[in-house]
Amino acid sequence: MTRSFTALFALSVAIVSVGTAFTAVVNAVVSGLITPLIGMIGGTQFDEIEFEINGSTFEVGLVINAIIFFIVVAAVVFFLVVKPLNVLEARRKRGEEPVEPEALSDEATLLVEIRDLLAAGAGRGAGGPAEPPPSTRGL
Repeated sequence: MTRSFTALFALSVAIVSVGTAFTAVVNAVVSGLITPLIGMIGGTQFDEIEFEINGSTFEVGLVINAIIFFIVVAAVVFFLVVKPLNVLEARRKRGEEPVEPEALSDEATLLVEIRDLLAAGAGRGAGGPAEPPPSTRGL
């Protein structure tokens, strides 16, 4: 029980660590590439879009960046996690489990060994004539 709990804990720590690193990468891509590209079309940076009402500043650009960030993360999770799992589940329902090679029968294993021995013997005897069988030496 302790060993499985330790493995589960290690797996959860790994997932959180990878998620944190992935968040940093996506945030950099959104703020460093996507937002400026969209800003070039609109003529302004999203971070700078804001308006003021009665002395309160509303930073609309930050909200737009957060929406783009969410869309990118959702797309990655959908195409790298959800879609492959759905395909795997559909295969299971159809009965198309990945086929593992079956173990060879005793006869097939013996034939494979004979084939390998013959191949090794053919490679060894290529240098000259084969030695006659022991029963015909004295004749």
